[in-house]
Amino acid sequence: MHDTTVRTTMRLERFVRDWLEGAVHRDRRPLEVASWTVGGEPVPFAEAARATYEPHAIGAPWGRPWDTVWFRVTGEVPPEWRPGSAPAGTRAELVVDLGFTGAGPGFQAEGTAWTTDGRIIKAVEPRNQHVPLAPGGALGADGTVDLFVEAAANPDVPNGAWTRPTPMGAWDTAGDAPIYSLRTMHVALVDETVAELLADVRTLSGLVRVLPPASPRGAQVLRALEDMLDVVDPDDIAGTAAAGRAALADALAAPATPSAHRVHAVGHAHIDSAWLWPTRETVRKCARTFSNVLSLMDEDPDVRFACSSAQQYAWVQEHYPELFERIRERVREGRFVPVGGMWVESDTNLPGSEALARQLVAGKRYFIDELGVEPREVWLPDSFGYTAAMPQLARLAGSENFLTQKISWNDTNTMPHHTFWWEGIDGSRVFTHFPPVDTYNSDLSAEELERAERQYAEKGRANTSLAPFGYGDGGGGPTREMVAQARRTADLEGSPRVELSDSQSFFDAARAEYAAPPTWVGEMYLEYHRGTYTSQARTKRGNRRSEHLLREAELWATTAAVRCGTPYPAERLQRIWRTVLLQQFHDILPGSSIAWVHREAERNYAEVARELEEIVATSLRALVGDGDATVAVNSAPFARDGVTGVGARVLDGPRRGTTVAPVPAATGPGDGWVLENDVVRVVVDASGHVVSAVDRATGREAVLPGARANLLQLHRDIPNEWEAWDIDEHHRRTTTDLDAAAKVEVVDGPAGPSLRVLREFGSSRVEQDLELPTDGRALRITTRVDWHERQKLLKLAFPLDVRAERATSEIQFGHVHRPTHVNTSWDHARFETVAHRWVHVAEPGFGVAVTNDSTYGHDITATRVDDGRDGRDSATGTTVRLSLLRAPMFPDPDADQGEHELRCELVVGAGIDDAIRHGYALNLPERVVTGERGVEPLVTVDDDAVVVEAVKLAEDGSGDVVLRLYESRGGRARARVALGFAHGDVEVTDLLERPVGAAERDGDDVVVDLTGFQVLTLRVRR
Repeated sequence: MHDTTVRTTMRLERFVRDWLEGAVHRDRRPLEVASWTVGGEPVPFAEAARATYEPHAIGAPWGRPWDTVWFRVTGEVPPEWRPGSAPAGTRAELVVDLGFTGAGPGFQAEGTAWTTDGRIIKAVEPRNQHVPLAPGGALGADGTVDLFVEAAANPDVPNGAWTRPTPMGAWDTAGDAPIYSLRTMHVALVDETVAELLADVRTLSGLVRVLPPASPRGAQVLRALEDMLDVVDPDDIAGTAAAGRAALADALAAPATPSAHRVHAVGHAHIDSAWLWPTRETVRKCARTFSNVLSLMDEDPDVRFACSSAQQYAWVQEHYPELFERIRERVREGRFVPVGGMWVESDTNLPGSEALARQLVAGKRYFIDELGVEPREVWLPDSFGYTAAMPQLARLAGSENFLTQKISWNDTNTMPHHTFWWEGIDGSRVFTHFPPVDTYNSDLSAEELERAERQYAEKGRANTSLAPFGYGDGGGGPTREMVAQARRTADLEGSPRVELSDSQSFFDAARAEYAAPPTWVGEMYLEYHRGTYTSQARTKRGNRRSEHLLREAELWATTAAVRCGTPYPAERLQRIWRTVLLQQFHDILPGSSIAWVHREAERNYAEVARELEEIVATSLRALVGDGDATVAVNSAPFARDGVTGVGARVLDGPRRGTTVAPVPAATGPGDGWVLENDVVRVVVDASGHVVSAVDRATGREAVLPGARANLLQLHRDIPNEWEAWDIDEHHRRTTTDLDAAAKVEVVDGPAGPSLRVLREFGSSRVEQDLELPTDGRALRITTRVDWHERQKLLKLAFPLDVRAERATSEIQFGHVHRPTHVNTSWDHARFETVAHRWVHVAEPGFGVAVTNDSTYGHDITATRVDDGRDGRDSATGTTVRLSLLRAPMFPDPDADQGEHELRCELVVGAGIDDAIRHGYALNLPERVVTGERGVEPLVTVDDDAVVVEAVKLAEDGSGDVVLRLYESRGGRARARVALGFAHGDVEVTDLLERPVGAAERDGDDVVVDLTGFQVLTLRVRR
């Protein structure tokens, strides 16, 4: 039986390849083609329509990398092919092949077909090459064809590998030679019976490949295919195709078994908002894919399409308003379905607290305001792991469901569920699905459907999954071939039952059948792509700085609006927020895009900083006045240096000498330096390493005996696969300690004296300044790196004399605990982790925090030094290491090259509350301005566990003040929130500032009762 199956399969493959596929078009007629090369950035249709075109022969080259060529296509449809005259069961269509390569859809040339009056018809892609010829479109009433094809010469950036350096990632390095040759522009006559036969064959031949050959059903399908091969004449396929369909009819009519898995097939096209192309190209990818979907919907009324990312709709609205109105109509019909409710499909590990909330606020408000719908799910199939803060934020934004696919990429452990409750750090839960089809670009093939059924983990309890189908990344989305497959597998023996559906229909069905799914608690850590916490450090610094500047700008603009009547720059802030949110997309902020993308991001961050500094300066000038007094401004939520949190005060004199001067160690010449105040005593050896950091109140040593903190370590960093994405575990086995110091000296800086350490290694140099405030417990380390290594990872290590079984890392609106040991395979796989502004390790009675101003990647491990006697360790502690810089070669071969400045602090004798305070303080440095008065805070809270995360004016322009608070320590807190301005009612709202209930009042104050890590939004009526 096996031999028979192999022989029949080989015969079938040849028949399909050599005869059947080519017979779908009965005949072809050439058209006249002319071209115009843009020679730079894309241009609007109107400019292209006015251009002068030159004849362009089939086979002629076109398109330097990233350029655009417009083709003018003219001719006529033969009279006997035109509507009303064509043979029964046929139709004419345009076929375009721009010279597509084997790179696959989305990773090469793409085209957009336009009518002569500027209306997009649809796109042409490697696996979607047809353009309909309909009266009023590309076909004139007299049978003439006249249209434009906008062809994008996007290069194949990976070129078969995800590790090799490529010059294709930027316009200025990609070269000038054309990379495509025009292959086809012709009118073809489609034989619809042959097309249907081809779809039948694809369905059943796929089924044969996944069914056991000896099974009765496998034998039935095989025999039917053999009968088809016998009756269809290769010399007369058009004349015998109907007989071939009849031979397959019984096999296609056999119904699925009652227990067959049920698949909700949801049309989809995962379009990365930037990745191996710049955002300007994503704008066109969206137009191409969305027009394909609309064209498919015109052909089939049952097609529905799930589309996330408000940013992508906004791009189409701005650049293609006519196309957007067609989308809006399909949205009203419930066929073009906005999902996800976020501005972009962002990374979730790296965006800060308020930024992740604003992803949902900005996305949902756009969908509600512009399209009249509110998605009920968070849709993040491709992000690189999922923060434990997400369930609460999703629920606060009005979303009930969550979908992801990426966890199927785990390199060590398999996720145990496909449908489950996901519980976050505060106890909030969202109903979550993880499609067992293991792809967000399904083509609904028999192989993929069989995989979905086989892998589905909830068997016996539930039986329904979702399959997102369609070519992504500008590949064109769902195709008519995929829809044909869905039709044939709706009720087919040997296959899951497939239903053309949408995300909400799936979630409703899944909830109904699975009353008590299991619960996954905490983060969903992706055991892969761990390098994304570190790659492209400038992009990450730009994001971190933008987030904190946005906090300051909104805080002071709100304060100025309330105190002084200064106009609130709402539109400007919205535009800036949207820029920052876009750049949190899961291939921009993680550092996994081409050079073009990251250069653009850096320019955008610079402009964001300029604008936000201007807003802050304007607001503070209105608040403090025009005097000559020195005013200290504190944007952090906690008081410091005598300045109330989110307030300002006039200083008695200038700030100077706020750090202690390093003095030579008393042990002898050349033995190092001591930095000491009333709180801590720090000893730095002659090579610039911290060998002691003592909490003076307790006498506890923070540095592991015999070890050195502030130790820079260089690792070989050559991941097995994805260069910018991955840090592989084997990097730990090739470590070079950067021991030697070229110079250690005392220097005088703006804040006072510091100890400066210079190191040189390879082609790079590092300069560090070590400073200790006169009254603080944190040693601040400023690290300036001129980085010119390749495929190396630079870490900064702090071996600590703290025996901690777990480490605590800040995430959005709280923190998580992770083991420092590797007892299980899950622990072992978590060898590189993400944290925001701080990490903390502790044992009863003593703890240490390490804060940072721009670093996200960390590894925190138990450290033991064996003294060789009776198995007892002489020193047992915990090492905290910050991942500072990488140097991957793909997709940007110059990633991170050049100068960087990073800050961190070693906070000795710190509790969680100290870590939180120092994290905010380091990222929100005190401002010093001149003026005549201080600024009383708009809001104060009497419990430091309750943190003011955002102060802003309401999104609806009402002038109401909105406050976002959260409990920061993981416990319960009852706090009094004092409002320092005249106000009316105070409401508790969701993230979108919609009321959910009245706030508890005590006079003018608001009283809040918060559970651990609870986020609370208050709307204060003015």
